[in-house]
Amino acid sequence: MSQAEDHDGTRRDFLYYATAGAGVVATGAAVWPLINQMNPSADVQALSSILVDVSSIEVGTQITVKWRGKPVFLRRRSAEEIEDARSVDPASLPDNDARNANITAGSDGADENRTLDEAGEWLVMMGVCTHLGCVPLNDAGDYVGPGGIGGWFCPCHGSHYDTAGRIRKGPAPENLPVPTAAFFDDTTIQLG
Repeated sequence: MSQAEDHDGTRRDFLYYATAGAGVVATGAAVWPLINQMNPSADVQALSSILVDVSSIEVGTQITVKWRGKPVFLRRRSAEEIEDARSVDPASLPDNDARNANITAGSDGADENRTLDEAGEWLVMMGVCTHLGCVPLNDAGDYVGPGGIGGWFCPCHGSHYDTAGRIRKGPAPENLPVPTAAFFDDTTIQLG
């Protein structure tokens, strides 16, 4: 084999590698916009986590905020509501397992696992009935829990939720879901 033939093989190999490399780059440049368009838009990313000022919420009242296009109830429960919720045996509830674990782990029906603080004063939950997606009303008067305190009532099909947002009667199959939430500071709750 002559030196010229060996040189031609090296040039041919280089051309093959260069062409293959250019093809990979061109394919990547053509495919990237298709993959990138599946990422969430900036407005969706901005709503993935929100801060809510809860300094004006009085004991025994709640506010409703919109997060990810759905209502979220932020309730500052009274001592009576906490006592009512904690006096119920979770095993006696229709939804006493961790079916809501895809939202928050530990949402097994026990009141302690559904609140933001150990005292149980702050309850944050999705405000969407788990039956057909209606928005339950608070203190509707139709439902009175074991301690005489009303919870949430869905007027569309009659689902009754107690003071911890747990299903007590009606067609709803699950408790009101508990989203990912935590105190950002003393007066602000972060959702998401």
